[in-house]
Amino acid sequence: MDPLSEVLSLLRPSSYAAGGFGVQGDLAIQWPRHDGIKCYALLAGQCWLVVEGTGEPIGLRAGDCFLLPRGLPFRLTTDLALTPIDFQVLRAQGRVGGITKAARGATRFLAGGHFALTGNQAKLVLDALPPVVHIRAEADRAQMRWALERMHEELRAPRPGGSLIVQQLAYMMLVQALRLYLAEGAQGASWLAALTDPQLHGAIAAMHDEPGHPWTLEKLARRAGMSRTIFALRFKEVVGETATEYLTRWRMLLAAERLTAGGEPVATIASALGYESESSFGKAFRRVIGHPPRRFARAQARSTAAG
Repeated sequence: MDPLSEVLSLLRPSSYAAGGFGVQGDLAIQWPRHDGIKCYALLAGQCWLVVEGTGEPIGLRAGDCFLLPRGLPFRLTTDLALTPIDFQVLRAQGRVGGITKAARGATRFLAGGHFALTGNQAKLVLDALPPVVHIRAEADRAQMRWALERMHEELRAPRPGGSLIVQQLAYMMLVQALRLYLAEGAQGASWLAALTDPQLHGAIAAMHDEPGHPWTLEKLARRAGMSRTIFALRFKEVVGETATEYLTRWRMLLAAERLTAGGEPVATIASALGYESESSFGKAFRRVIGHPPRRFARAQARSTAAG
């Protein structure tokens, strides 16, 4: 499995919503701060996207997609001069259509999903993304057309099982949007940016493929085809942390996943992830995750039982 897929496979949405709505006429709609990632596509019409604290408004046209991974308040408006109205107020007033109403004749139609993510795995993804990811290139839009068309069909004519299909299509849009963001060149220092670097990608992939291997800076530099010094500098510049820090964090995320699943002794997990002693593993786990391994495992077990 490639590094992006591995990280995404660890995500555990605490809540998930997908669907669509339509708007007739001119309107400015305001959304408050949110948790997790919102991923939407404008399937019909044109409007402006304004995200708090990000600078200039973004013009959207039919087929454009956008991700909002930082949870900032935002609004969609047909006219920048309009006073925005809270989305919940508009929905209560019936001024924005639901799934079935929206699909019939709306001049503007938005569809997508909201993934409320929790835990350190989510932080690894969210911290690597900018406040807004806007996908607008024609070639990129074409890549998402299939999912958009299927989602539009499900929203226009609901059938048994349609809600599940819409959810899966929304998640597919999220993954595809991340891929397109990488293809355009991820901005800023992050592990996502490293995936677009031909040399660093090899080192990242090696750590993901064999997290329990006794990796050293020298071994990783060889995987990247670079000298030890240049590799260390390049990795810190692109990823924003050292290769050793990244490897430790990735190991601890895997450990957290296994502890959440239960059934494995801490010592077994520590050994599988390259630690010679449970003590050294426990110190690393507490530094990265914030809790000792056994306390974390007990908390996860209680949460599962309560759910």
